[in-house]
Amino acid sequence: MSVSMRALITVAIVLTGSPLAFAEQIGCVMTAWKLIGANHKICVEAFSDPKVPGVTCHVSQAKAGGVAGTFGLAQDPSEFSLACRQTGPITVPEKMPKDETVFSEDTSILFKETRVVRMWDAKNRVLVYLAISRKLIEGAPASSISTVPVMPWNGR
Repeated sequence: MSVSMRALITVAIVLTGSPLAFAEQIGCVMTAWKLIGANHKICVEAFSDPKVPGVTCHVSQAKAGGVAGTFGLAQDPSEFSLACRQTGPITVPEKMPKDETVFSEDTSILFKETRVVRMWDAKNRVLVYLAISRKLIEGAPASSISTVPVMPWNGR
């Protein structure tokens, strides 16, 4: 990661007061071949919850290809899936917000994003992760949900 990118991330964290997770690309699978430009594909990314250690989520998203997709101008479809699992001992903060955005990724050059929001079901001791597609002007109904029960990990 370049120095300017790190500085930009630091400024974003300071301004928002809430760091978002950064995803690591696991891989992509081509779904349609395009003669000109990038192929259509579905990509899988992984991120750890930045405030709840021990939880890792995987998001798969459709990525538009073609000429527009090659230059980052295509609007990706609102098609995604979310799976979150306990990958270590979970430490739930004492003051857990009712809901909090933990991951966000732009899916078009203007106004559209995929967002993952964490919710805490205190009664059942379950972390709920909800992925939604958002537009600045109009929300899209696409969503996916994954739950992670808070359980002991290797006797801890």
